[in-house]
Amino acid sequence: MDDIKLFEAKQVRTSWSDKEEKWYFSIVDVIAVLTESIDANGYWRKLKQRLKAEGNETVTNCHGLKMQAADGKMRMTDVVDTEQLFRLIQSIPSPKAEPFKLWLAQIANERLDEMQDPELTIDRALEQYLNLGYSESWINQRLKSIEIRKELTDEWKRLGLKEGHQFASLTDIITKTWSGQTTKEYKTLKGLKKENLRDNMTNTELILNMLAEASTKEISEAVDPKNFNESKIIAKQGGAIAGNARKELEAKTGKKIITGLNAKTFLDDNEKKL
Repeated sequence: MDDIKLFEAKQVRTSWSDKEEKWYFSIVDVIAVLTESIDANGYWRKLKQRLKAEGNETVTNCHGLKMQAADGKMRMTDVVDTEQLFRLIQSIPSPKAEPFKLWLAQIANERLDEMQDPELTIDRALEQYLNLGYSESWINQRLKSIEIRKELTDEWKRLGLKEGHQFASLTDIITKTWSGQTTKEYKTLKGLKKENLRDNMTNTELILNMLAEASTKEISEAVDPKNFNESKIIAKQGGAIAGNARKELEAKTGKKIITGLNAKTFLDDNEKKL
């Protein structure tokens, strides 16, 4: 994401939406970087007409946001989210767009491979975490947390609960109950936006989160709730088990378990110790 926002030392204006939890990018800035056009606005107008004629609504149904212009004033400009941005890049015939296109093709190929062999997903995750500098003990905890999360969501699917809003609501209840923070508050505490919260937890935070989700799954299997409201009660019960463990541990150690540390800070600290 940072490579996109600052490409070849040319700034692409961006805006983060807290409500939608996504980045928006100025289209004319992207075009100016990739095409070096002296009239990026004119280039975009012609490109938009061509894309509309081709029936490409993903990019052409963009919307406008006020962003600071070169003269310092806030002016409306067309923006795209990340998905639309990649569609836009694919539509621009420019040598500078090729690295992005090749990267997208590679990602698509890897995803197809993982659909055929799910074990590849775990292998790639392990490799990526190692490359980022995470410790092996943390990686082992993280991979286990993925397994436990999958078992919980499988249980919710068995009950006929809906992915998206219902899954997110139940997760929020579990998180709030064990940590004292909603998912959004927890991410704000750690200075996160789109990043995965679990990827930014310490070992102890991960362990307690796993306990909360594993407990919720076990209780759900035992009780067999009949609807979403009953599952909300169980989510709170599962979260409370880990919440009580957190409070007891904090009382014994005198230290807060929930921390503002994120992956960048604790990886930087580990690097300084090496």
